Amino acid sequence: METRVAVVAIIVENRESASEINNILHDYANCIIGRMGLPYREKKVSIISVVMDAPHDTISALSGKIGRLSGVIAKTIYSK
Repeated sequence: METRVAVVAIIVENRESASEINNILHDYANCIIGRMGLPYREKKVSIISVVMDAPHDTISALSGKIGRLSGVIAKTIYSK
């Protein structure tokens, strides 16, 4: 199956969702190239970027699961 490179940008406004985010990312670890998390304490949010190489459906599934969590926003950018 053809894979694509994508970046999933995640904004966490509800810190209580952090452990569930980590559980989901762990489930997709074999598709994740790297990730970076930045706490922005002044705005009381965390920003996480996740770089993946996976089939479109897999990337979409991860982004959707994370985006459905309370106080979490996820958007994905795909390579061509």
